[in-house]
Amino acid sequence: MNDINSSLESLNSACNMQSDTDTVPLLQNGQHASNQPAASGSRSLQPQASPRQKVQRSQPVHILPIRRKGRRGDPGEVPRSTEEMLNRRLQEEDQQFRTSSLPAIPNPFPELCGGPGSPSTAAAAAATAAAAAAAPSSLPPPPSQPPTKQDVKVFSEDGTSKVVEILTDMTARDLCQLLVYKSHCVDDNSWTLVEHHPQLGLERCLEDHEIVVQVESTMPSESKFLFRKNYAKYEFFKNPVNFFPDQMVTWCQQSNGSQAQLLQNFLNSSSCPEIQGFLQVKETGRKSWKKLYVCLRRSGLYYSTKGTSKEPRHLQLLADLEESSIFYLIAGKKQYNAPNDHGMCIKPNKAKIEMKELRLLCAEDEQIRTCWMTAFRLLKYGMLLYQNYRIPQQRKALLSPFNTPVRSVSENSLVAMDFSGQTGRVIDNPAEAQSAALEEGHAWRKRSTRMNILSSQSPLHPSTLNSVIHRTQHWFHGRISREESHRIIKQQGLVDGLFLLRDSQSNPKAFVLTLCHHQKIKNFQILPCEDDGQTFFTLDDGNTKFSDLIQLVDFYQLNKGVLPCKLKHHCIRVAL
Repeated sequence: MNDINSSLESLNSACNMQSDTDTVPLLQNGQHASNQPAASGSRSLQPQASPRQKVQRSQPVHILPIRRKGRRGDPGEVPRSTEEMLNRRLQEEDQQFRTSSLPAIPNPFPELCGGPGSPSTAAAAAATAAAAAAAPSSLPPPPSQPPTKQDVKVFSEDGTSKVVEILTDMTARDLCQLLVYKSHCVDDNSWTLVEHHPQLGLERCLEDHEIVVQVESTMPSESKFLFRKNYAKYEFFKNPVNFFPDQMVTWCQQSNGSQAQLLQNFLNSSSCPEIQGFLQVKETGRKSWKKLYVCLRRSGLYYSTKGTSKEPRHLQLLADLEESSIFYLIAGKKQYNAPNDHGMCIKPNKAKIEMKELRLLCAEDEQIRTCWMTAFRLLKYGMLLYQNYRIPQQRKALLSPFNTPVRSVSENSLVAMDFSGQTGRVIDNPAEAQSAALEEGHAWRKRSTRMNILSSQSPLHPSTLNSVIHRTQHWFHGRISREESHRIIKQQGLVDGLFLLRDSQSNPKAFVLTLCHHQKIKNFQILPCEDDGQTFFTLDDGNTKFSDLIQLVDFYQLNKGVLPCKLKHHCIRVAL
């Protein structure tokens, strides 16, 4: 696992450094740096002033006599040709004098020097436009508006709801952290926000980086957010090989089949992995489903019009990845006449949706559906999905060295105490605190057993504590059906060790352990048995006995016993 993380971290850093490679140093005025001549030599390079440049404008200039009317031969009359020649020469000399003189000071009022079409007016307008275009780059950008607040209503699994005031830029991860704090839950980085569409029969888990307000703007009025556990959200990064069968994945380059290589091929934008296989596709405008050969690429989801051919002329676009999201079908058989319960839907990201815009698909089993949905997320989000997975891991590494999950503020305020002596003391050693907790638990069970023996002899206490204490635990879900327990397991993630306990429908005195292993759900009956007048509970026909269900769960969390795997995660429902 360390090799996987190191290889992916290098890929992540390479993606982040890509934008900083082609930078060129600039001067303060925004131009590229170049060799500037020295200030000392600038005077020697100036051209010598001409005699004409030495003439000052304030010196008297000879004024030619004005020709007056008179008879030919009059001494005061100047010939017409001579007068025109002198005027033309005077204008040429004056123009030469102006162009060869020192640089003139810019005229602050160019509009007074000529009409709209004069060269000076046009030059001034061009200079003004250039200054206006250069102004935004030299001035700092205006400050962005702070995010506003908005109310969002979130529902829990038991139907309760809570209205939370959030900022418009809050992500789904931040909202989950806020709800964990307000509900005093254990924060184990497995809580998620679910987009639920009851009328369409669709739901999906929001990615941690998605903006909640933006997602809510694409939801119809009858849709809602759910606050739920999802242990399988990032299970792909922990064991990627089990997610994709070899016959479903093809690569554009040679792959060695290792876990690190598999992850890099999916997360690297330059690679082109392809998921392929048969899916049941609902025909547009009809109730029938058709089996088609489908392939998923970075550019979209395609189906073949000719068998399993993947030639470009035989592939038709079925759905786009960029402007769509993939959902679970929660009532596919009943609502869409799906062939089985392993349905999924690709829905465009907009509020008003028509049925013909939905792309309804159905896989053969749960593993194939998980493969398709995981590949859709990886190809759409890429390295961003891996960064979402690494954020809790990095935060956990910065916290205390305890392996216990991060708890709420009210639980963190509790400390371990030792009252064995005359005065109490705070236990600072984590190992000693854990040992004291175990000893206290065993002592409590011994005291409860003695109390049960005494209370069972009294007619006022016909029921013992062992038969009801499990009802206070989060993993006990009471009187629910087998179908409901399977639905809860699927909603909270098909990962190994996910479990819950419920009352048995066939035997009123028994209980049922529902456990997930290898993406399959199994049920184990817990039967009561008597020994020396006491009631015990057992999973293996009395070979291992427990005084209550709490002892049974604690034992199988540490030992596999007759189960296919240890109990690892429990399904939980919280009231908001």
